[in-house]
Amino acid sequence: MADLLPLLVSALILGLLGGGHCIGMCGGLMGALTLAIPAEQRQRRLQLLLAYNLGRIASYTLAGLLLGAAGWALASGPAATVLRSVAGLLLITMGLYLAGWWSGLTRIEGLGRLLWRRIEPLARSLLPVRNARRALLLGSLWGWLPCGLVYSTLLWAASQGSALDSALLMLAFGLGTLPVLLATGLAAERLTALLRRRGVRIAGGLLVILFGIWTLPGPHQGWLMGHGSGHLSTPATN
Repeated sequence: MADLLPLLVSALILGLLGGGHCIGMCGGLMGALTLAIPAEQRQRRLQLLLAYNLGRIASYTLAGLLLGAAGWALASGPAATVLRSVAGLLLITMGLYLAGWWSGLTRIEGLGRLLWRRIEPLARSLLPVRNARRALLLGSLWGWLPCGLVYSTLLWAASQGSALDSALLMLAFGLGTLPVLLATGLAAERLTALLRRRGVRIAGGLLVILFGIWTLPGPHQGWLMGHGSGHLSTPATN
């Protein structure tokens, strides 16, 4: 569990500081879902917004579990080093995105558009949202909306070689996105403005990039861990 903690912190940071992308991808949807709450339910707005987001986070966690199981099968063989390399490179890519230096990861959003075309009619059938159960179901469908940041995080999580670890990382990522999307739904501009500040995003991006460099296999891991030149082994994959 101690080895997993830095990964969980990284996933949380990715979710929290990826808020700018979340606002772009999901802010309009969150606004539409808020407006879809019938007038007589407006006093329960926070409860319904929480239900939307819990459903979305549950979808992320399920996707992490499923793809993580495939990662576990690969990690049990010679592909373990490749998976660790993929994890490190994805972290570096996401750090560059968070800092605003490169947005290439958004190009993979097209991968999920075919799936979303099949899910969207079902999501629309749940409108208007009259209770928390319907909001939870709608949120669980919303979690499959094509998103480059989510897909990249999912591939990184799956590369850990453990279905449980992958699910926990996607859970942490989803919880990280919660403040921004709740604030968007509640029109809390101060929080969203803070998380979109350039200095905050650069600091978070650099942190994720450094962790990505540490994750890559190589002798630098022994130096970073303070093992000295006499012990430069690569940490085992989970």
